Amino acid sequence: MPISRRFAALLIAATTAAAAFAAAPPSQAADKVLHTYLTTSETGLDPAVASDLASLSVLENLFDPLLRYDYLQRPVALRGNTAAGLPVTGEHGLTYTFKLRPGIYFTADPAFKGQQRELTAADYVYSLQRLYDPALKSPWLSLFEGKIAGDEALKQNFSYATRIAGLQAIDRYTLRIRLSKPDNNFLFYLATPAAGVVAREVIDAYPGQAGNHPVGTGPFMVGEWKRSDKIVLLANPQASPKPLLDRVEIKIAEEFQGRVLGFLKGDYDYLEQVPESMTDMVISNGKLKSDLAARGMQLTRFPVLQTYYMWMNMEDSVIGGYTKEKVALRRAIALSYNSEEDISLLKKGFALRAESPLPPNVLGYDPAYRSPVSYNKAMAQALLERFGYRQRDADGFRRGPQGEALTLNMHSEATVGGRLRDELWRKNLNAIGLRVAFKTDKKPEIIKASRLGKVQMFESNWIADFPDGDNFYQLLYGPNSGRANYARFNLPAYNQRYEQARALPDSPARQALYGEMNQLIHAYNPWVPLTHPISADIRHPWLKNYVRHPVELTTWRYLDIDVDQRQRALQRQ
Repeated sequence: MPISRRFAALLIAATTAAAAFAAAPPSQAADKVLHTYLTTSETGLDPAVASDLASLSVLENLFDPLLRYDYLQRPVALRGNTAAGLPVTGEHGLTYTFKLRPGIYFTADPAFKGQQRELTAADYVYSLQRLYDPALKSPWLSLFEGKIAGDEALKQNFSYATRIAGLQAIDRYTLRIRLSKPDNNFLFYLATPAAGVVAREVIDAYPGQAGNHPVGTGPFMVGEWKRSDKIVLLANPQASPKPLLDRVEIKIAEEFQGRVLGFLKGDYDYLEQVPESMTDMVISNGKLKSDLAARGMQLTRFPVLQTYYMWMNMEDSVIGGYTKEKVALRRAIALSYNSEEDISLLKKGFALRAESPLPPNVLGYDPAYRSPVSYNKAMAQALLERFGYRQRDADGFRRGPQGEALTLNMHSEATVGGRLRDELWRKNLNAIGLRVAFKTDKKPEIIKASRLGKVQMFESNWIADFPDGDNFYQLLYGPNSGRANYARFNLPAYNQRYEQARALPDSPARQALYGEMNQLIHAYNPWVPLTHPISADIRHPWLKNYVRHPVELTTWRYLDIDVDQRQRALQRQ
């Protein structure tokens, strides 16, 4: 549909929405309701298990970690959450002692048999133990495994009855964690959604179904949940501090066009990371279009701690392995990627070329580093010729070194953006004589298959769980294969340097190791680093207190809505 017709339809829909809003009963109109969306379906709401962005975005509002980030402080800094403040450290950074705030309660659930259930230090012991439970296969275990003193006992013969020296409830409100060796990022781990606290009674009451019965102490609780469609969060009346909003209504909006049109109608109060394919609809010459600015909308640019990359399965029979011909195939694929075309055409200029896994503003990022593998079609073709991919089939596509048929299989999201990326990859790969086929599916399903090693290639992205380079380089650490290491890259030289680097604070010595790790990535090409997005964010004028945070996924607990202003604005449309 032409843009003008879209806007005509949009205006009709906006008028209808405004009329419905104006006709709502006064009691409903007075509620402060945030209208927002998730870009993919949630998978489940268990802090120990979920790793997709949609689920984590909800989880960080339902469950409380010991620490959270200060909302406004930059550079980012941690503060106490359920803990009364930052911990007391001892033994040269080996021990952390937390004092919990009394009077924090889990939201009501039949598992508590009608009793108010107060949060205690023992709940954090149990919640962290769950990450080691082999039945859960937690993708977050790598953050803690081998770091908490005595945790090998949990790995060897797991039991919740096992007590270890590094994880102790000293009394009802005192938690002590002891590390086997110092870890400069350990407090960051305790601010992730995975470290959110759960109650054992709830987990035991719903065996194997904890992700369907989220019961936490966070600022919100689940009021309504229609899987892959809608989630309604209600303000937790027992939260301290209480959120300013009464309710958060979340829709699953996988299609880019639906998100943008929904925002313009007022269905959503803000739009984060305007989709590349829709940028021209709302932005002109790098600025918000004048008619939208006249409605009070505001555009901000936000450098996301995020890296887009295309990973290749190192255990796949076609594309994996460490032999010269397989390395040459992956290198040629990396050389075929045209970053300038990606940034200008797909991302509309709102991105930077990724030279390494690290985005700007992450500790360890080197602004001077440049990748030795950049777009070079001629070199890609020469590599393929030299290492045996010379023969062509009847359609002109290259065969394998033994003359076998060769087709690359790339998974893809079934969205407009996914299809646009498919076409760019098809163009790039066909240009060097490689045939590629695409298998579309929803991202959560692709991630599940990736962990099982059943995906050959996929363009994915990683947003920092904490603002340190370790969070990105662990994505290629061999022992993380089957978890966050979807490429299943397992190179001893890389693993050794990663282990050395994670023991060091941010320093020239660590940065030198990161540089060597970059060279190994570019030598073996388990990844093609693509871009670091610059998010174009737009918000309506009735949304208050909105500031993007570099690490936390949502800001819902800080936001406010001017209900009267929203109603007047919709009536004027």
